[in-house]
Amino acid sequence: MHLPAFTAPTRHTDAASALAQVQAIYNAAIGHLRTAMQAYVQGELGAEQRVRAHYPLVRLHAAHSQQHEPLTHTRLSYGFVAGPGKFETTLTRPDLYASYYLNQFELLLLNHAGELEVGISSQPIPIHFSFAEHDHVEGHLSTERRALMRNVFDLPDLTVMDDGIANGTHEPGPGEAQPLSLFTAPRVDYSLQRLRHYSGTAPEWFQNFVLFTNYQFYIDEFIRLGHAEMANPESEYTAFIEPGNMVTRRVGLPATAGDELGQPPPRLPQMPAYHLLRADRSGISMVNIGVGPSNAKTITDHIAVLRPHAWLMLGHCAGLRNSQQLGDYVLAHAYVREDHVLDEELPLWVPIPALAEIQQALETAVADVSGVSRQALKSIMRTGTVASTDNRNWELLPARNAPTTPQRRLSQSRAVALDMESATIAANGFRFRVPYGTLLCVSDKPLHGEIKLPGMATHFYRERVDQHLRIGIRAVELLRQQGPEQLHSRKLRSFAEVAFQ
Repeated sequence: MHLPAFTAPTRHTDAASALAQVQAIYNAAIGHLRTAMQAYVQGELGAEQRVRAHYPLVRLHAAHSQQHEPLTHTRLSYGFVAGPGKFETTLTRPDLYASYYLNQFELLLLNHAGELEVGISSQPIPIHFSFAEHDHVEGHLSTERRALMRNVFDLPDLTVMDDGIANGTHEPGPGEAQPLSLFTAPRVDYSLQRLRHYSGTAPEWFQNFVLFTNYQFYIDEFIRLGHAEMANPESEYTAFIEPGNMVTRRVGLPATAGDELGQPPPRLPQMPAYHLLRADRSGISMVNIGVGPSNAKTITDHIAVLRPHAWLMLGHCAGLRNSQQLGDYVLAHAYVREDHVLDEELPLWVPIPALAEIQQALETAVADVSGVSRQALKSIMRTGTVASTDNRNWELLPARNAPTTPQRRLSQSRAVALDMESATIAANGFRFRVPYGTLLCVSDKPLHGEIKLPGMATHFYRERVDQHLRIGIRAVELLRQQGPEQLHSRKLRSFAEVAFQ
């Protein structure tokens, strides 16, 4: 077994030194794997040798469940463990997560008397997760050499990547430490790889506020606004990123090393992402998830490992009430889930609550952008239950002589709108402790004979998309002003919650 040099566990009362040790262990492990992989590609490493490196680990021994001293930010719902015991997690990409890890370490040291232990875990790093952003060295291997890789290196192991911790089903074995984080290092690395594939951009570009949409019209407008911000020397945003890692810096700012590596993709990825960057990562990422709950679950499964401060759904919906007009807004305060993609992870009997901070920001944003007074908002916005279905042609299901019908269920649930993604995004936000919200725009009323027609749809999109997107951006601005300590609500935390946000 060819391993990097052993590093003994160290104890830290300072968060910065703990982070530095994590970085040192990780960098040594990744360097070891990359060097070995280069030798393997060049034929200098035989298949009879075994190469391995392990993720770094952070461990907390909590002697009691009480906080060591009162927090300055008493509303924080994270940063402490639920009771006495041993708690640990594996860590990855300390370059990407440096600020996040530092904050979590600081809170643990503040809330619990003692030290953080940093060392080498027993969890191997899969070779695929060691490659740099633009490394594709395995592509130069023959089919035979690729097949032999599993004899030399560790490959991804799905048995250590499940979501049992986030789902609340994980039970540590006898003597096993309790988790500190919702995600283990292999699970994080897996999602970072998937984000590159699905979004066409590197995980490093994702910001702490994410907008999802189910229509390309919104993306077209976001691109226009992004380039307009880059042409404004006074903009609060520093760069605009498009699929293929195409970087446009704000006028007056110099290019950064690596900007030149971006290339327009030969075709757009499945769920293209676009990013308006701020220096503190509190900018806006926007993803076109397309149509359907499967995409909505897939992309939120992976963005969740970035621990964003909030994600919002902006899209079109079917209005279900005769009093609604095309172009009216719907602010979801409850969800009916008939998407069927999260039934195993999050049972249907689990309620998905509305989050006051998100609701207030969206309502204020509608008033600010539309110019309609708060008292008159009901003339253009309805607050109520949104239903999400996995059947795009639900209107064609039998409406009579059936045990139950969509129309009956929608009426019984008091739903005011129907789409295919919002409940999924909200439910996954609840599952992964990411604050969520939904503001939809009525684009048709199929129960009342107003269905989408090409000419009508074009006119509608032209009239409403710009305003709807600006409302979403305004909501992000309001949430940013509140700060993350206001957003990460205790509503999203379970009885015995992990310490990391």
